[in-house]
Amino acid sequence: MMKKILALLLALLLCVFTLSACSEAHKVNSNFSKQANYFECERKITVYNARTDTIILEVEGYMSVGNNSASELVVTCKVGPNEYRKNYIYLNDYTLYVVEDITGTHTDPYHYQLYFHTEALPAVEVKP
Repeated sequence: MMKKILALLLALLLCVFTLSACSEAHKVNSNFSKQANYFECERKITVYNARTDTIILEVEGYMSVGNNSASELVVTCKVGPNEYRKNYIYLNDYTLYVVEDITGTHTDPYHYQLYFHTEALPAVEVKP
């Protein structure tokens, strides 16, 4: 009898843990991450200089964003049916970034743009 009660309690705890770990928000966030890693979401990354409140760089396109370290973003953009561009964005103590989902704003699935916000560097647009 004691084994049955323990087994029932264990099953109940497992059920409660499973339900709390699989909230709707958790499922949605997981699905968004998977879609982005398969280049199904159009995104925009904006890098800011936190000291001067100015935008340094913007990247738009169908991309996967990852980190090599706390100071380096790895941005892989899809620019053709089987063609990709890999970019590294180095961060420091004075920079921060925001990644936005802008899916639906463009009709070209291989849309990819880099904008440097400085006087010395021009905007770069890459088309396949």
